[in-house]
Amino acid sequence: MEVRDKRIAILAPVAWRTPPRAYGAWETVASNITEGLAARGWQNVTLFATKDSVTKARLIGFVEQGYEEDKSQVPLVSTCLHISKALAMAGQFDLIHNNFDYLPLTYLPFVETPMLTTIHGFSEPDILRVYRDHKDAYYVSISDADRDADLPYVATVYNGIDLSNLTFREQPGENLVFYGRIHPDKGLHLAIETAQKVQMPLIVAGIIQDQAYFDECARHFDDEQIRYIGPVNPEQRDALLGQARAVLHLNTIPERFGLVMAESMAAGVPVIAMDLGSCREVIQDQETGFLVNSVEQAVEAVRNIGRIERHKCRRRVEENFTIDCMVAHYEKVYEEIFRREAEKGK
Repeated sequence: MEVRDKRIAILAPVAWRTPPRAYGAWETVASNITEGLAARGWQNVTLFATKDSVTKARLIGFVEQGYEEDKSQVPLVSTCLHISKALAMAGQFDLIHNNFDYLPLTYLPFVETPMLTTIHGFSEPDILRVYRDHKDAYYVSISDADRDADLPYVATVYNGIDLSNLTFREQPGENLVFYGRIHPDKGLHLAIETAQKVQMPLIVAGIIQDQAYFDECARHFDDEQIRYIGPVNPEQRDALLGQARAVLHLNTIPERFGLVMAESMAAGVPVIAMDLGSCREVIQDQETGFLVNSVEQAVEAVRNIGRIERHKCRRRVEENFTIDCMVAHYEKVYEEIFRREAEKGK
């Protein structure tokens, strides 16, 4: 049997629709993997996601819509139903590609189908107990920086983005832009401070994940220099990046991958990011943006942003962070898993 004839199950989260209408990083990646496999000729791909999800593969869902979009749901109830019902069908597949964190790993003693887990980050240190308890499973990291020394990774596979909804623009906009999760981890307060010091307008977009933090940042919103526009869908994001001179990604913790950085560069927009975690794997310092360690350095980077050639930003993404690049790497991971499984059967 050819590798592309193998039966692959992609297990997506159920916080949002796959692909998400606006925010939903893990759902975005699960969608891009699924659609990328279909585009490369895989005929037997099944996406397990919410029932309202959209895919060219076969879709199976047990939850009507994401629990973040239907607040009547208890998130854990929807999560458990989705995972347990999906893994009850494990015998119908040759490989389960888990994009839903650690909980599916706890079902491994009850299923014979091998499972590949893309680790999108360790949201809490304690979840490592689950990963380390299943060292016979297959793991992929999304950056070299975001690895645990005790886990047996098959490979690092960078996330791939859809270039079809990101317009490259040679000419820069007039604004600084922050978009993504509004949470202390993402450093909106540092972006605001930077914008104020360089006296440039800052447009803020994204979902609110920490209301108290948002309220503190909102004291600076004036609808003129600092403006919040809410969450953005892909079309709105593209328009937003068209207004951007630079994107500020002043993360306060090590970045796991950073879809925002790749998306911004795909539009030709250089990124100014804190030099934490994967940022130096995504950004080419002083070529597609600047890696900084303080607001003062971010201010200097804004003043030098005109040195960045925007076509280099786009090329960086085309060569490393497209859906096709990602799926080509996953094909190699799948082949390696099937090789190891065949060795076990001898």
